[in-house]
Amino acid sequence: MLSIEPITLRGRCVVLEPLASDHHDGLVEAARDGDLWKLWYTSVPEPQDMRQEIERRLALRDAQSMLPFTTRLVDPATGASGRIIGMTTYMNIDLQTPRLEIGSTWNARSAHRTGTNTESKYLLLRHAFEELRCPAVEFRTHWLNHQSREAITRLGARQDGVLRSHTRARNGELRDTVVYSILAHEWPMVRDGLVHRMSA
Repeated sequence: MLSIEPITLRGRCVVLEPLASDHHDGLVEAARDGDLWKLWYTSVPEPQDMRQEIERRLALRDAQSMLPFTTRLVDPATGASGRIIGMTTYMNIDLQTPRLEIGSTWNARSAHRTGTNTESKYLLLRHAFEELRCPAVEFRTHWLNHQSREAITRLGARQDGVLRSHTRARNGELRDTVVYSILAHEWPMVRDGLVHRMSA
């Protein structure tokens, strides 16, 4: 059975490093960049709740059901890891198959539309398919989050279906969840598309 261990994934503009408690202050500043917790379609913790969220993700890591990352910018001049801009995870990990979901992702407002999210997804997908040998990788999002749905589709994922009244949003309303996936045999074409987008 697969064992998923913390790992650092490095690209040209971002580095994904294992989430740690001492990332707290940088994550708070990233969340304040755009007051992200106020957006209805995200689950970004408020600044005073960030430490609890870090502890939650680390507990899930210890239970082998999540592998959480902190997302940092890469200094273009030196290649060194720089400012924290957000978080992402491998989650809902099925070690037996193995299969996982990429989710619980958020980035600072100033990092939106800069290519950081595309490269993060590329690094996570490449590791999942080429190192962990997953037969499928999943994405989920709110039915009403059209921006997220379009972004997932642009990655090359296909819609599997909709889980109706799947979970409750922070305001207590029931949410329909759209499920997407990429299969291992689709990865080479998806990879080529992402590489083209990142080099454009």
